[in-house]
Amino acid sequence: MPVQLDPDAAAVYKAFLEAARPGYETLTAAEARASFLQARPATNPEPPELARVAPLSIPAPHGAIPARIYVPTEPRQRDGLSPALVFFHGGGWVVGDLDSHDVVCRQLADAGALVVIAIDYRRAPEHKFPAAVEDAIAATRWIAANARELGVDAACVSIGGDSAGGNLAAVVALAAREDNGPAIAAQLLIYPAVDFAMTHGSHSEPETSVLLTHAVVRWFRDHYLNGTADIHDWRASPARANNLAGLPPAYVLTAGADPLRDEGEDYAARLKQAGVSVAYKHLPGQFHGFLTMGKLLPQANTAVREIGAWLKGLG
Repeated sequence: MPVQLDPDAAAVYKAFLEAARPGYETLTAAEARASFLQARPATNPEPPELARVAPLSIPAPHGAIPARIYVPTEPRQRDGLSPALVFFHGGGWVVGDLDSHDVVCRQLADAGALVVIAIDYRRAPEHKFPAAVEDAIAATRWIAANARELGVDAACVSIGGDSAGGNLAAVVALAAREDNGPAIAAQLLIYPAVDFAMTHGSHSEPETSVLLTHAVVRWFRDHYLNGTADIHDWRASPARANNLAGLPPAYVLTAGADPLRDEGEDYAARLKQAGVSVAYKHLPGQFHGFLTMGKLLPQANTAVREIGAWLKGLG
């Protein structure tokens, strides 16, 4: 599928190439994490003002999971409780943390007029699959069980994330269905990784190897999974789940110049075929990771506002 970057996206990509930053596949995990964080200030927009941002510590079997709660200045409320979005950051299960996605969490809280709770799940390769999944599930269950104390309406808890975080959100939605709870109001899947088989067409097109290259996707996969058998486990590849019926409403966002484009589009189509309400948004001229680059990409800020409007429409 031919891909033509939007002018702003093309300018960002040109600057990236001229900077000649080393690819993650040439770095150690620690070096990649430092590089990922270092690039954030140059691309993050100015964050909106919020009423409160505070750390949380979520108990889990292996130990506490760090988290961060974001409360907007004018949250939607019913009986003094607000809807919430549990957010899992992207970064290939290897890079990324609460700080790397701090601005986008602030934006989502403001745009959706809801509480956002970001989860700092365990990362690979120190903690391979399914550690991140276990943390995402445990954190979501704890938030639902302690919703009132957090000022959250337990009937209006949504989950979401970008890239690897979109994968975790999709997996949490499936796990909640399989385990009869907790109730999930909606799932926000931003250019999600949903199939580690990596056989969709966009994984082999040179035009999609922009910022997130095919080599980096393989590097992330090899750091996260224990071996090829994990590819077929729906907790790693939610697209491998036989049945997608009974899942919460979904917002799925894909980008044209993204190796994960086709699997995200296919997952959205399968959700819809299974009777799930789906809002699907495709931006053909953008690349993977664009949503956090609002300082340089106006379309990122537009996309956040549209997501916020969708979240508000959930009630």
